[in-house]
Amino acid sequence: MNKINLYVFSQIVKSCILVFFIFVSIAWLMQLSRLFSIMYNLQVKFIDIFSLSLWLIPNLTNVTLPFIIIFGLVLGFLKLSKDREIIAIYSLGLSINEIKKPIICLILLCIIIYSLLNSLISPFTYNIYKQKEFSIRNNIEFDKINISNFIELEGNLIIDFEKENNYFSDILINYEDNNENIIYAKKGNIKNENNKIIFSLVDGFKLMINSNKIEKLIFDKYKIEFPTNKKEQYIKYDKNTLNIFELIKNNTPENLKILINRQFDILL
Repeated sequence: MNKINLYVFSQIVKSCILVFFIFVSIAWLMQLSRLFSIMYNLQVKFIDIFSLSLWLIPNLTNVTLPFIIIFGLVLGFLKLSKDREIIAIYSLGLSINEIKKPIICLILLCIIIYSLLNSLISPFTYNIYKQKEFSIRNNIEFDKINISNFIELEGNLIIDFEKENNYFSDILINYEDNNENIIYAKKGNIKNENNKIIFSLVDGFKLMINSNKIEKLIFDKYKIEFPTNKKEQYIKYDKNTLNIFELIKNNTPENLKILINRQFDILL
């Protein structure tokens, strides 16, 4: 490329970088806010939430890159048009190729970057994010929870409570076995011991609901336990954590479909 090509290319790249910081920053701040609202009540340290959110940046870049290129091109050419630089290029007797070459080079560069992000970098960092999130969620300590807002623990077990200091009140438990069960207690204690969640409840009632009737049990004291099924080892299950080599190696119909979709995204 000659100096004119390089100048046009540099102006477009600067615009794309500006749009990149705007888009990715907004997306990252939204994810940070979401993580903070979920995990702060579990008393997870801010530095842990912040470092966890950083692993999402490559994935956010992968999702927003097509829009970054589109808006970057628009912004770049608006600047060139505003400064009358496109007119100056034509006034020098140069052809449209002086503009086409930088665009073609930018597209080729973006295909390479997007391919690396889509196939390797984004799955790698997203897998680390899922591992760290798994570790945090798998070590909930009720004594450290600030505010509960209908926490779903083991599939069909949902709890809610008020907590002040180490005192639990207005405890609500919802779970299903053969019936739907709702338990409410004015106060009580919650412990997570030996892979069990143990509720020691005082002054409340239990509702058992089935298709035919509702049974109500009023109690002064009531103790109930739920196994936590605590998972000691992280297992990859999210398709976004699989890189191109893992998809090719485990060439199931589902993985082949994911691989084709990713290649189609790159072509688009």
